[in-house]
Parts: sequence; C-alpha cells; structure tokens
Amino acid sequence: METPIYDFLKNYADSDTVRCHMPAHKGRSLSGSLSPAFALDITEIAGADSLFEAEGIIAESEKNMSRLYRTAETVYSAGGSTLCIQAMLALMKQDGRQVIAVRNVHRAFLNGCALLGIDPVWLIPDYSGGILSGTVDAKEVERALKKCGKPACLYITSPDYTGKTADIRTLSELCHKYDAKLLVDNAHGAHLAFLPENIHPMELGADLCCDSAHKMLPALTGAAMLHTSCKEYVGRLKQAMSFFGSTSPSYLIMASLDLCNKYICERINGDIAENLRHIQRLRAHFADRLIFADGEPFHITVKAAESGYNGNELAHHLRQSGAECEYSDSSLLILLMSPMNRMEDYERLTAALDSAVSRAKKRKPTADKLTLALPKKAMTITKAAFAPSEEIPVEEAEGRICASVKVPCPPAIPIAASGEVIDRSCIELFKRYGIGKVLVVGADIIRPSITE
Repeated sequence: METPIYDFLKNYADSDTVRCHMPAHKGRSLSGSLSPAFALDITEIAGADSLFEAEGIIAESEKNMSRLYRTAETVYSAGGSTLCIQAMLALMKQDGRQVIAVRNVHRAFLNGCALLGIDPVWLIPDYSGGILSGTVDAKEVERALKKCGKPACLYITSPDYTGKTADIRTLSELCHKYDAKLLVDNAHGAHLAFLPENIHPMELGADLCCDSAHKMLPALTGAAMLHTSCKEYVGRLKQAMSFFGSTSPSYLIMASLDLCNKYICERINGDIAENLRHIQRLRAHFADRLIFADGEPFHITVKAAESGYNGNELAHHLRQSGAECEYSDSSLLILLMSPMNRMEDYERLTAALDSAVSRAKKRKPTADKLTLALPKKAMTITKAAFAPSEEIPVEEAEGRICASVKVPCPPAIPIAASGEVIDRSCIELFKRYGIGKVLVVGADIIRPSITE
C-alpha cells in the first residue's frame, strides 16, 4: 500500500529546500538523536495538504485507512481519541440527540460534555474490575432508550481499560430499533479488525467509533482515527473535529498513521498470530497461580486480589525485574501487549512475573465486587465545570459539588462527575485509587436544590 504522507515528508527532507516557513526549527534538532524526526516535521506547505480540509495526500491516506476498516469514512486525528470523542459528541449535539452513556467513561467524554453543554443519562454497569470494567445490561439500555423523549444515542467504552468487550452487535441492533446511534470509545481496540475474527465496532454495527492507533498499532502518541458507518456523517467528521483540534496538527503523527496502513497490509496478520501464541503460552504458564480476566487477548489483566496478591506489589516487583506494566491497583495488574511485541518480550515478561509472584506476599484471595450508586446531581456538568472552584482534600469533600474532574490517566475514569454531590462512597473510592485531592465548586457559589 502506498504511503503518500510519509513519502512527501521524506522527499521534502531530502530536497534540501530552504525552509522559509514554519516550524521555526527549520528541520534541525538541538539533539542529534532527534534529527531525523525534526527533518520530517513540517507545516501545511504547498503539496502537503491540510488535515481539516484534506483533498490531497492526507485525504488519500485516510481513504486507504477507510478501506482497511471497511467504513463509510475514516479521518485522522493528531489529538488522540480525545479529539475524536469531542467530535462524536459535537455531531450528536448537532443532531439534537440525548446522550445515554455507560458510566465507565474516560474523562475526555466528561470534558466534551462540559464544552458542549451536554448532560448525559447515566447507566451504571455491573462492575467487575473496580470502576475500570463492567457490563451493561441490554434490558437496561432498552429501558433508557424507551424512556428518552427525543432521538438518542448510546455511548459505550469497548474494550474497557481491562480489555473487556461489550456485546456491540446486540447493542447496535437495539439502538437501531429505536432510531438511536451507537457511539463506541474503541481507543484500546484499533487492532480488533485484524484478529482471526473481526470484532471491531465498525464490523459489529457501530455508527461512530474512535481508535487510538498509538495504543495498539505502531503509531506515535496522539495518533487516532474517527470512523463512521453512516453516509449521513460522511463529510461532517472533519468539521466537528475542527471545533476542538489544533490548526497545526503534527505531520509526524499523521505520517505514522500513514505507515500503519502499510503495516496493516503487509505484516499485522502474521504479527498478531505470533503474539497470540506467546500470550496463550504465558497465560498457561501461570494458570495455576494467577486468575486472568476475560477480554480481548492483548490485554493480559491479572485479577491480583482474586489470585491472593496486591496488584501494586506485583507491579513493583515487575519493575525491579525490568518490566513495566500498563496499570496496577490493589486489585488488578494490567499488562498491555501489542502486535509489535516479540518472543523475547514474552520470555522476559514471564521470568519477571515468575519472580514477582514468588516475591510478593501471598494474601487471602478476595473478590473485587463493587456496587456503586449514582451520586446525586446538583447542577449541570457545564455549570459545575466552569464554576469557580477550589482544591480540597478528599476527606473534606463530603457534601460538596464536584467541579472539573481531576483524575489521573491512566485510567482517567471519573468517580464523581462534574455537578454531582460527593458522598461517602465517592470518598472511599477516591482514596482507593490514590486520589488525595478533588476540585469542588467554590463554597461561595449558591448551591441549588439537589435533583435526582
């Protein structure tokens, strides 16, 4: 497959043209190790196309990606899935749709709602991995769709942070039954289209979907795609993204997406097959010592607490052996692999995990079952997010209204949403995830009556 963006950048760097244009580095790096990257870093010069008005090399590359994912349209984001999420929500705002969302969203969703004046209807999942993972009941989704008095959409995260995937085909059929749209945050699933069985949301009936290419494909951080299967959104994705995206998107990021097309065509199937064999061996090696969560295979999620360990302690011992995990907490250890991993990575990981399990303190196995009630709502997300706020210790936050959501990434999943009243269960969860301070609406702001 051709790589029009990368080829243009390479040819321009080799041309030794005098750069009388931005960026100011003129293709020269202050560090020798970064010189090749700086030489390829340009702006929208003649022939380089323009991301939000693409008609040339960028449009050609995006069409290549669209063919690979079999979509009606696929466009690039140099601002990660955050920009794609904002664009999906903007399209729903333009359509006048009520947003119904499963609660384990990324904070980028909440920030998008705050900017667009959207207050979602929340669905609490059946949690199985703390606040990181859960399953939504299709019957509950149908009740919400029936109850909605105007056109709606359902927003879900799949795979979630632990790798658990939703039943997208069923949810898609349910949404379309009620003339609703299905939006999927598939940030952790760009590779799913190329597994032995294609389980990508676009294949299973989603209307809009974002992929973070940098999470699961060989792309630079910030590289993402926004897909649609709907003809009605073709030609509208870029305009929605332009509300939030930089007018100076990174050509290096776009070139890495361009090269992903070539990688997908030439190598990904073989690399996936090889990695799946290694992942299966690793899981079998620890089958009598560790319990693994179900989900898509590249998320190797250890149920540490159920296995009799502390996930943070396992992560510490892994680090000492030269292996860094994606995420850990007291209950979970997440090892995120990709098609780019090689046999030696799994050999080293197996040895490091062997060492970690032998060194970690064995505890009584405990099931991580979380029951979380939806906090009471005191004001809209937008009003709370933009109200004067103050940062206070979580122990002093009971009864206060959450302002802008401030949770670390990973996993960046909100415990209390903007405008909700922080209760004791919220405080216990903040403490569980190591969050010591929260932003609350200023005490001098008149607090409105609490509504359900």
